This record gives sequence, C-alpha cells and structure tokens, in this order.
Amino acid sequence: MGRWEPDARGRLASAALELYSERGYEQTTVAEIAKRAGLTERTFFRHYADKREVLFAGAGDLQELFVQAVEGAPESAVPVEALTAGLDAVCEVFVDRREYARRRHAVIAANAELRERELIKLASMSAALAAALRRRGVAEPAASLAAEAGIAVFKVGFERWIAADEEREMAQVVRESLDGLRTVARGR
Repeated sequence: MGRWEPDARGRLASAALELYSERGYEQTTVAEIAKRAGLTERTFFRHYADKREVLFAGAGDLQELFVQAVEGAPESAVPVEALTAGLDAVCEVFVDRREYARRRHAVIAANAELRERELIKLASMSAALAAALRRRGVAEPAASLAAEAGIAVFKVGFERWIAADEEREMAQVVRESLDGLRTVARGR
C-alpha cells in the first residue's frame, strides 16, 4: 500500500491494533506501525501524539456525543432518562464494531499504562456528564451520582457486550445493565 493512498489515520490505527495484538503494546514501535501502514513516522506524528493515543483518539468525540445526547433529552426527562438518551447515542457508535472493540479492549487490559488511560477517559466522561446534568438543573450530589452511575452502566454493558459468547446488540446489553442498576436501586 503506497503512502499516497487515502485514510492514513485509519490505516495507522488498524496497523497499530494489529501489531499491539500480535506483539504487545510495549514491544511495538511507532516505526513499525508506520511501516505496517505503508507510511512514514512523520505521517504517524501528524495524526497521533504517541502510540498510546492511537487507542484513545476517539474518546473526545464519544464524550461529546454522550454529553450532547444528555443535553438534548426532553426537558421533562429525569436524570436517568437523560443518561439513557446518552447511552443510546453512544451505543450507535459501536454498531458493527464489536470485533474492533474486543481487540482494543484486550490490548488495554494487558497493559497497566493503558488501563490507567482508560480510567482517566471514563473519569473525564463522568465529569462532563455531571456538568451536563447540572446544566439541566440537577443539583449536587445527584448530578455526580447519576453521571457515575451512567458510566458504570456503560462500562459493565460494554464489557458484557464484548464477551466472546455475547451476540446481542450493544444497546440491548447496555439497557439490560441499566435495568440491573434500577433493580439494585429499588432494593430487589
């Protein structure tokens, strides 16, 4: 594949995930990623700050989508309903991406630095959701509690969805996780 071919960013991301899966994150260099993608290291650094960011490049967009869906929920929606709108929107991003999500998750799970980065991403998302809920008029600590619960539902649902034996759509699994939280909150 030549350097002139389109979608350099996507090619770099695919090459990185392939190499991380084959060799491990620590053992993979930027030079190897660029070579596998048919590009130069310079091109890599035009798209990504470092080899870690290949795995987290979409985090900001995902967070913004989640926040916008929460903010866009009907005014009459209670916090859990607004978060449900956000969860539904986020699930749409993952349609037809289960195999990629499984591979990415396996790479992250195998590396402490990447697990830490994933936790930072989720904490940032929770803070942004709490701020969105406050803008909707939800007082503290309810806004922060609801946001943390929404992230927990997302995390548990996502991990169940990428399980080897799971075949249902992510939205269904996440909704089931949300129902589980509601059951716990009711004390049953």
